[in-house]
Amino acid sequence: MTTVVIDNASPSGADSEETLRDGPRRIGAGRVLAWLLVVTGAAGVLASWVITIDKFKLLEDPGFTPGCSLNPVVSCGNIMTSEQASVFGFPNPMLGLVAYGIVGCVGAGLLAGARYRRWFWLGLNAGMLFGVGFCTWLQYQSLYSIGSLCLWCSLAWVATIVMFSYVTTHNITHRILPAPAGLRTALEEFHWVLPVLWIGTIGMLILTRWWDFWTS
Repeated sequence: MTTVVIDNASPSGADSEETLRDGPRRIGAGRVLAWLLVVTGAAGVLASWVITIDKFKLLEDPGFTPGCSLNPVVSCGNIMTSEQASVFGFPNPMLGLVAYGIVGCVGAGLLAGARYRRWFWLGLNAGMLFGVGFCTWLQYQSLYSIGSLCLWCSLAWVATIVMFSYVTTHNITHRILPAPAGLRTALEEFHWVLPVLWIGTIGMLILTRWWDFWTS
């Protein structure tokens, strides 16, 4: 079976002489992963920007209806006016503007040939772990507490899941994160399985949560 390459940067066992001369090993990434970070970072910034603008409009005019409030279920306004939308004392998307912007910059740096040290990749992975955990909590709140769905939020969820999945895969296959050899091989060949199953599961939860509405 042919392996589909998502990240063609040299793994940890193939350091070049130049890298070794630089001292502590620096690790780059393939163009596909770099572009993926740029695109998902841009998608996250776009979603965060639109939600932030609409949030400010809602603060100015409580009667304002966001453009993505399409029906009783797909209602961004219900999400934006909820307590969960400002967990840290300010609108959540303002955090997204910074976090997704950083991811996009990291991807742009990789496209330009940047190579980062192990602690940087671990820090990036940890930040994305926090992000995907926070998104998972927001998904639960959206489906089972608030009872509404925001399309822009959904775009941010998908972007976060994809970037987390592929950065984690990169770190495992390059031995930045310890893992059995079999897992590294499986991730190299089936890197698409985790994000597809993850996003598909969320889609099924959304479908079943409002099944009567979708089928009416």
